[in-house]
Amino acid sequence: MGAVSDVKPAFISDEVAADDDFIVTAARPNTVATLANTAFASGGARILTVTTAGTSDNAKTNTIVGTDVFDNALTEVIVSTGSAEAVDGTKYFKTVTSVTSSAQFAGNIEVGSIASAAQSVGGGLRVRLKGFSIVSGGTAGTIEFIDGTPESGTVLFKSRTIGTDNTTIDRTIPENGILFENGLTVKYTVGTIDMMTFFFA
Repeated sequence: MGAVSDVKPAFISDEVAADDDFIVTAARPNTVATLANTAFASGGARILTVTTAGTSDNAKTNTIVGTDVFDNALTEVIVSTGSAEAVDGTKYFKTVTSVTSSAQFAGNIEVGSIASAAQSVGGGLRVRLKGFSIVSGGTAGTIEFIDGTPESGTVLFKSRTIGTDNTTIDRTIPENGILFENGLTVKYTVGTIDMMTFFFA
């Protein structure tokens, strides 16, 4: 018998649109908000955004607790301004377990997601990427291959979708592939991809 391959496939299909009230719908919680959803249908992680309706909420905060792309605990504090506007965070949340306001806001708040997304390949373990296939969405975009988390990892290389819907890009990486010692994260913008397949060992 021939040697058994150690290469595994991983699939990402994410067409979940950005939604400014996906986590918390319009409400004025005194402290802990009621969550409408705690995870995204794609299984990926998103940057969150807090939108305020009031104009006198400068420096009030919402502390978001959940998990990151590798299922580790993650916390972020998003500080609102004095204007009725959306303020984006900087961390990628795979799940959200709580949203806690520092004080009751003058107007309703909403907590949702923007289109910037990330997912892990291989569950945060050391992996070698051997190849990938990307089915483009209707808009061209850049896909980043990161060693570690999207917040603090190192971008090892990038690829770009064509922007023609359902057009496929296939790439094979020579030799032993590219090593991601701290886990492989793929960062992308929703709408630029329909499906991605990664081959790793």
